[in-house]
Amino acid sequence: MKQSVIYALDFDGVICDSALETGIAAWKSATQIWDDFTSPLPTPEQSAQFRQIRPIMGTGYEAILIVRLLNNGETVEDIMADYQVKTQKVMDDHSLTIDFLKKIFGETRDQWIKQDLDNWVEMNPLFPGIKEKLQNLSEQGLWYIITTKQERFVKQILKANQIELAEERIFGLDRKMSKEAVLIDLLAKHTQQKIYFVEDMLPTLLKIIKNPRLTTVKLFFALWGYSTTQHKVDVTKQAIEVTDIKNFLQF
Repeated sequence: MKQSVIYALDFDGVICDSALETGIAAWKSATQIWDDFTSPLPTPEQSAQFRQIRPIMGTGYEAILIVRLLNNGETVEDIMADYQVKTQKVMDDHSLTIDFLKKIFGETRDQWIKQDLDNWVEMNPLFPGIKEKLQNLSEQGLWYIITTKQERFVKQILKANQIELAEERIFGLDRKMSKEAVLIDLLAKHTQQKIYFVEDMLPTLLKIIKNPRLTTVKLFFALWGYSTTQHKVDVTKQAIEVTDIKNFLQF
């Protein structure tokens, strides 16, 4: 019997609590760009500050810009209040490109994995109950991951947690497709099924809800992920279902 629902899941903030690893990988990357990063790792306080800012970060490479600002002594509040302007200024001041930041961020993670895979995986824990949920999904039928993370890192984390997912069902940064574009393709592929998309970033969900080609996708806002207090308030005014992890695990 054909499954009635196809799950499409964001990765960071829905499946994986990657904030600690992302901040550390960004710091390791920053030490290769700037000489004033005298410590090889962020302090626990800096890691905690990064986690606070994480909800407004779009793509992984931006983490390097965030730790640059934190190392400059900027406060969490100031960074969040003027995030786009401040991160762009770092790029302009240091003649950085997005492609360069993506490259160094990916290569830094590759090196970390090569040197100590177990430690890297440990820094990327799955949220409680998610491992079993995804293993059950794999047994029941098709599901997808739609993420801005580079696909090789998603595969490593899934493998480490004994979760099977064919690589053609992982849509990551490598595809150079927006999440809306991926969902449009999935709708065309699965015309007889309902697609459930679970995401923790409200700005992403708002883009999808405005796209007339995606009105049949059922959207879920993951409360356990990386979202601000304001996002949690604003989402209640939208045609988006809000779910906590307990309810999600029971889907």
